[in-house]
Amino acid sequence: MKVLLDSLGPIFGWWLGRQLLGYIYFEILWSNLMPSFHSLSFATSLVGLLALTSCNNAPTATNTSTPATTSATAAADANSTEKKDVDYMTNLSLMKGHLLVAKELLAQGKPDQAEPHIGHPVEEIYSDIEPELQERNVAEFKTTLDGLHDLVQAKPQDPKVNSELQSAMTAVDKAMQAVPAEQRESPQFALKIFNGLLDTAGSEYTAAIANGKITEAIEYQDSRGFVTYADTLYESIESKVSQKSPEAHQAIESNMAQLVKAWPSAIAPAAPVMPPEQVSKLIKTIEQNTQKVL
Repeated sequence: MKVLLDSLGPIFGWWLGRQLLGYIYFEILWSNLMPSFHSLSFATSLVGLLALTSCNNAPTATNTSTPATTSATAAADANSTEKKDVDYMTNLSLMKGHLLVAKELLAQGKPDQAEPHIGHPVEEIYSDIEPELQERNVAEFKTTLDGLHDLVQAKPQDPKVNSELQSAMTAVDKAMQAVPAEQRESPQFALKIFNGLLDTAGSEYTAAIANGKITEAIEYQDSRGFVTYADTLYESIESKVSQKSPEAHQAIESNMAQLVKAWPSAIAPAAPVMPPEQVSKLIKTIEQNTQKVL
């Protein structure tokens, strides 16, 4: 019944308005266009009544607004969070690459060559992750990196260098644990860090070579460290990659086996074993195959 009344309300208001306007028109004509105060007041009242009737019978606006958070917004937020995690983990992985090649050089009795790679994590990368460490409630480890760097500069033969280096690597590992293990061990996530390491390694390797010679040993060593850690990272997820795409896994594994041959040792040779173009081609092929899993 209420629905019927609601639907008839606007029709009745329209009909009543027509009747009232006709009456007012008659009143004006009857008084020879000189309405008395009484008739004018009455007409005004009728107009007011008409307005009230129309307002009361006006259809109520329906709230059709959609929730502020849509599925598209939620997806965008998730992508933004993942990108932030990928950047964070890539920076920490680059630190690991620096420290790994430094460890190799120390083991070969080359502390002078190891020193720049011990300094790079704090000089080039730490400031990028420092706000992230605070947000993720990770203890700062700049003090640990600085202490190691100072020690290797002042006393490169000190037995404590190796233990301090291990402390620095452990600190980086703990910082990585701020990202949930399930996420870190996911091929779809880990391969993005893997690709980031290879991209940076390729750039550093190219920068190390000029006129067919390795002119920048530090860049050569940087790239070796990054590829070394990328290889370790892939080993941690290779079984999952193989399950999802055996073909992609086989291509990644075989091309990585070829790629690592560009760095025969931590100490740079006089001339590159592999031209930069070939290194870039191998990296591109590897990354194309990771897309089958991502």
